[in-house]
Amino acid sequence: MKKLTLIVVIMFSVARLALADEIPRYISTAVSAPERSSDDRERDFRDKPAELMAFAGIAPGQVVADIFGGAGYWSELFARAVGPQGHVDLVNNVGYFNFARDGLKTRFADGRMSEIGLHVVESCDLELGKERLDLAVIFMSYHDLYYVDPASGWPRIDAADFLEQVRASLKPGGHLLIVDHAAKAGTGSSAAQDLHRIDERFTQSDIERHGLVLEQTWGGYRNPGDDLGKLVFDPSVRGKTDRFVHLYRRP
Repeated sequence: MKKLTLIVVIMFSVARLALADEIPRYISTAVSAPERSSDDRERDFRDKPAELMAFAGIAPGQVVADIFGGAGYWSELFARAVGPQGHVDLVNNVGYFNFARDGLKTRFADGRMSEIGLHVVESCDLELGKERLDLAVIFMSYHDLYYVDPASGWPRIDAADFLEQVRASLKPGGHLLIVDHAAKAGTGSSAAQDLHRIDERFTQSDIERHGLVLEQTWGGYRNPGDDLGKLVFDPSVRGKTDRFVHLYRRP
């Protein structure tokens, strides 16, 4: 039985890698949509949206949550890819909403992208529902679960409760996609406070503690030349950090 399970996992991983190499038409159509803004298109060069969405297995009809998604760059792409039979929720806490307020106004002005559900919630109740998501995405904001700055409107988050909410929201077989800035090995969550980075191995153990299984990684954002001891906003590394990509599955 264990051997059979391993074979299935390997076959799934190979299929997902092949998908990332051959971008489905619905993804390429989502990325090339003429209605997308010039700012978003400029960001595409750095974030490779077609490749990441293919790796994550985005497909028409899925239900997706873009958690702490800020101004909704990914939410718009996901919504275009899952189509009218799917659904995307953009979930921000008050801190992220305030940070992304201007960008949100622009993206959703005059009813634009009205099919996306907009939610401003407290981290203790993300309102994700139970077993309804095919995919949850935390892009460059997982480390913020361990960042604390009450004076600037960012209170301490109960990371364990947060991740348990995410796990519970996934359908059996559903996935969690994590992308974040890598920190030095062995630093755990400590670099989140001053550098906005997080240890990749800590991330895996933290998430797997909640019953999710690391299924696949993608190296499309790796940069071995990154100085992992620098703040991600330092001009010498900004936009060029070493970023890891993990895809977890709820069994």
